[in-house]
Order: sequence, then structure tokens, then C-alpha cells
Amino acid sequence: MIKPMSQKLNILAISGSTRLQSSNHQLIKAVASLAADVAHVELFDGLTNIPHFNPDSDHDNPPAEVVAFRHRLREADAVLICTPEYAIGVPGTLKNAIDWTVSSMEFSRKPVALITAGTSGFKAHESLLGTLLIIESNIATTAQIVISGVKTKINQEGVITDTATLEKVQQLIEALVAVVKEEPVPLMPRPSLF
Repeated sequence: MIKPMSQKLNILAISGSTRLQSSNHQLIKAVASLAADVAHVELFDGLTNIPHFNPDSDHDNPPAEVVAFRHRLREADAVLICTPEYAIGVPGTLKNAIDWTVSSMEFSRKPVALITAGTSGFKAHESLLGTLLIIESNIATTAQIVISGVKTKINQEGVITDTATLEKVQQLIEALVAVVKEEPVPLMPRPSLF
């Protein structure tokens, strides 16, 4: 059971899918509903507007869309990423947006939850989790899950219909809130580069 808070957290949700009726958008709706007593979940809808990452453009005057994305990340108490797996990898638009934050470090020490949902999802999850950890996101061990066969576990109204999935999503929300509140929860270890 997620305990209500006196002041709600601001969670920025990012969907790796650009389809408005995708299972990942439905999962974000489900999280928003389940977390309503503790957080306001707002969907970032500008992913497709972010230009292709170019290190030469990432200096004094980055593109306006990048500035806006970075601002939204900085203003959020936490970030929820909900993504499908495309060709056993991370969708390009999502990875592109994250690449724009490497030098500016918006994800450094930011509480993050990761849901990878699709037919399988394990390869994309492993890849994106590694990226988020190397850029120093704070991810609790239970704030990252894979939902395989997602279309059988959530309906078009954004209601999770599978009991085990619902329990994992509730644990994910609780863990994300705990990281924001700096409660002692086990965090994912940072990967070694060598």
C-alpha cells in the first residue's frame, strides 16, 4: 500500500514509444493512477522534437528543445521511464534524448524508475539500465522492472489486469518515493568501465 504524502512529488514520465495508444503510455497512466496519493505524474511529450544528438551543438547554445527537456528533468523530483524494446534495443528517440543529458548531468543523482514493457524487453532493459547507471541515476533495485507480454497485462484504459505485474509496479512506485525521500533502500550498483 502506497502511503499518502503531505506534499506530492513531481514525477516526469518519459515514454520510449511515440505511439499515443501504446502499452507504455497505458502503463504511465496506470502508474499515475496508482501513485495519485503521493505524486503528480506528468508525461513529457516532446521526445520526437529533440534533434539528433551532436556534440558540436552541445555547448553554449544547445537547441531550444534540448534546453526545455533539460529544464523539465531538473524541475522533477523523479523520473519514470517506460519504454518498449525495438529490435532488441532501446528506441532511438529515447536514447537520443538521454544522450543530450550526458554533459549537462540532469540524470546524475536523480531518482529514476525504469519499466521496459513489450513482447520481451530484457535486452533493451539491460542496455538502458546500464546507460542510466553510468550517468549516475539513483535507481532502487525494485524501481526497475521488465514486463514481458505487456499487452496481456494492461488494458487500453490504463488498468493493470495482471496481479503479479500490479504488485511489481506498486513496489516500483514505493521504491522511487523512498529514493526521493532519501530513505535507506538498496540502489543498483554503478557499472565498472574497466
